[in-house]
Amino acid sequence: MNRVYNFSAGPAVLPEEVLREAADEMLDYKGTGMSVMEMSHRSKAYQQIIDEAEQDLRDLLEIPDNYKVLFLQGGAHLQFSMIPLNLMKNKVADYIVTGQWAKRAWQEASKFGKANKIASSEDKTFSYIPDCSDLPISEDADYVYICENNTIYGTKFKTLPNTKGKILVSDVSSCFLSEPMDVTKYGVVYGGVQKNIGPAGVVIMIIREDLIPTEMMDDVPTMLQYKIHADNGSMYNTPPAYGIYICGKVFKWLKKQGGLTAMKERNEAKAKVLYDFLDQSKLFHGTVVKEDRSLMNVPFVTGSAELDAKFVKEAAEAGLVNLKGHRSVGGMRASIYNAMPIEGVYALVEFMKKFEAENA
Repeated sequence: MNRVYNFSAGPAVLPEEVLREAADEMLDYKGTGMSVMEMSHRSKAYQQIIDEAEQDLRDLLEIPDNYKVLFLQGGAHLQFSMIPLNLMKNKVADYIVTGQWAKRAWQEASKFGKANKIASSEDKTFSYIPDCSDLPISEDADYVYICENNTIYGTKFKTLPNTKGKILVSDVSSCFLSEPMDVTKYGVVYGGVQKNIGPAGVVIMIIREDLIPTEMMDDVPTMLQYKIHADNGSMYNTPPAYGIYICGKVFKWLKKQGGLTAMKERNEAKAKVLYDFLDQSKLFHGTVVKEDRSLMNVPFVTGSAELDAKFVKEAAEAGLVNLKGHRSVGGMRASIYNAMPIEGVYALVEFMKKFEAENA
């Protein structure tokens, strides 16, 4: 078996142990005589899978009882609309734009009300997080929105914005479960799982119960209302059943690793190996200001588009794949999510040293 080190930003690397377990159960899940892929989502066996997945996630994040956990579809992109449709009571919301996905969320919200861009780092290609200690929060804002870790640009909020008492909504797609987080500081936390948790097709939404509209809304499509999903235990329609099953396995794997405190230590150690090399390299350099660097996504460049392309090609030949940066930025990007072993990061740095020596 020839496994590569996969640095893709998503869909991304999954724990090998989880993949092996899923392979073992592919034809017969726990004596049911069928795969989870073939199983009715209304069956007892599947209900147990989704219930355990939710409970394990609640344990990992210490989610309080007054927050609902929803397993949804449509990617983070659908949440760009669902959030304003469900939460914009006053038709006003404040957005902090620190990357491509926050920008798209802000543009989408503008269709449903007044979406104020109260801070942005677009002036320097989203290479930093703006100071959010004293922002012009709108008096009638229904919520303040951030994308906590910017997958494309490699920045991360190390301190949450001062929302001056307003509800904080956070897209955590690319840092989900990479470190402990205090859910009570947010009204809504959500993320696509295809970066750090599971296969593409599932979005996990953690939402404070009082933010879910108490009545169904006449002017919003049924499938776009949080109430319908909360009332039906994420089973109003057929859920992304197999994806949730894999997420559940990853939650159990995370618990076995020692939980989120242990993951944070591991992720910091991995990121340090790569950032330390970038900081002393003559050829490669990182694109993010030091204090705002992400532990999950590390963009870097050589300064030459030709050399960047050569590096990506030769790295892939050496079994280090998906290192090409996002098309809007260019250069390279190494996504080093929970499931990326530190050996993969060491292998990348060794290859970068070799490439630098040959192309100095």
